[in-house]
Amino acid sequence: MSESISEQVPLRAVLFDVFGTVVDWRASVAREVQAALADHKVSVDSNTFADRWRALYQPAMSRVRSGEIDFVPLDELHRENLDQVLEEFSIECLSEPEKVHLNLAWHRLDSWPDVVGGLQRLKAGYVIGTLSNGNIALMVNMAKRGQLPWDVILGAEVARAYKPQPQAYLGSARALGLAPDECMLVAAHNDDLKAAAQCGFRTAFVERPFEHGPDQQSNLVAENDYDHIARDFVDLAKQLGC
Repeated sequence: MSESISEQVPLRAVLFDVFGTVVDWRASVAREVQAALADHKVSVDSNTFADRWRALYQPAMSRVRSGEIDFVPLDELHRENLDQVLEEFSIECLSEPEKVHLNLAWHRLDSWPDVVGGLQRLKAGYVIGTLSNGNIALMVNMAKRGQLPWDVILGAEVARAYKPQPQAYLGSARALGLAPDECMLVAAHNDDLKAAAQCGFRTAFVERPFEHGPDQQSNLVAENDYDHIARDFVDLAKQLGC
């Protein structure tokens, strides 16, 4: 976006990718896996389990994007993926209620340390909300548990499309009654930001170098000329005058 357009159109909404950007899914899911298996005296590498479960995330959504299956909430895709990972790890001890509870681990993810304070500052100046592939119930439960002060829950279930499909971004802006250039996407993932920018969104890259653990190889640096590049949410709030 050109500087002249940015000056003419005020920023109204700051919207956030959630998994990895707002919350530490890997450590949180690993904790939940350990808890689920503790009573069964089953030992697995919980980080490896979390990584494998997450690895099935994009392929599952690709089936929706391609039209192979109709749109379904992410909770349903997560459950299909969980069943596959349990089979791969030869875990047969969990009852159906235990599987249901473990699948809801994604509702109980911990946020990064800077998130709540940064969001509170940003909320003072802008509408803040999710622009996530997570379904509404997942986002609401996560927010209530982690005291995330969203004004609105937007993203895939509202737009009926999974990122990086354009409708995921455009439908979220439309739900707010805003033009794309009145909205900013904040994410720790270059592909997400590039897709948002192609839809006319402003963009902010936030560093999350440990999303995938200590040996992370991807998304360590901003790979484009984004509107903002920040160390964390507090740094972003300062850059946006909050």
